[in-house]
Amino acid sequence: MQKIHEINPKKIRYLLVGGINTVIGYSIGVGIYKLLSNQVNIVLIGFISNILTITISFLTYKIFVFKTKGRWIIEYLKAYVVYGSMAIFGTILLWFFVDLIGFNIWITQALIIMITVAFSYIGHVKYTFNH
Repeated sequence: MQKIHEINPKKIRYLLVGGINTVIGYSIGVGIYKLLSNQVNIVLIGFISNILTITISFLTYKIFVFKTKGRWIIEYLKAYVVYGSMAIFGTILLWFFVDLIGFNIWITQALIIMITVAFSYIGHVKYTFNH
């Protein structure tokens, strides 16, 4: 059993990799919005950016944090369950706050990221990378 004062290396790696993933995901989301917002709906933009960011996050967590062997397809699909549910929720929030209410894309995306970080850790520990 781990003592409270001990540092868990996996949690530290998760936070570091998660920080990098967050910057990448945030940049992809806003970048795709800036590139395509005049041509396509925000929902499609959210869909495209989530496919890219889920794939990047899965790879970085698998390789650098959880370091699981094999099971690439199964874990990738499980990552979609974890991230997919959050992506649907995040896309709905994005549409609601940006398109309907007129909030700033930068602030809205940042708030959505903060909401989903805790849920993704729990989902990955308990489901995606749980052998």
